[in-house]
Amino acid sequence: MSSISADEVARVARLARIALTPEEIERLAGELDVIASAAAKVSEVATPDVPATSHPIPLTNVMREDIAVETLDRSEVLAAAPASEDGKFLVPQILGEE
Repeated sequence: MSSISADEVARVARLARIALTPEEIERLAGELDVIASAAAKVSEVATPDVPATSHPIPLTNVMREDIAVETLDRSEVLAAAPASEDGKFLVPQILGEE
């Protein structure tokens, strides 16, 4: 027996202003019931002696150390660009605005 009825799916779809056909409502009710059953099974296993975790494998920081270095010379960078103007890159207009 489904714990999520077609009426509930239709009500939520109506609240979310999502147009669903009767076939979609029936299909989604079945799919949501499977999802709710799987979540219930997980809840059965999650006992107080099992610590809550967000990841099964501990994560470590993979970022490198932030080290200040010399920046590129602006004139050298602009000299390598196809076009520049007033110390900035000059790029083609793409939106047709002035």
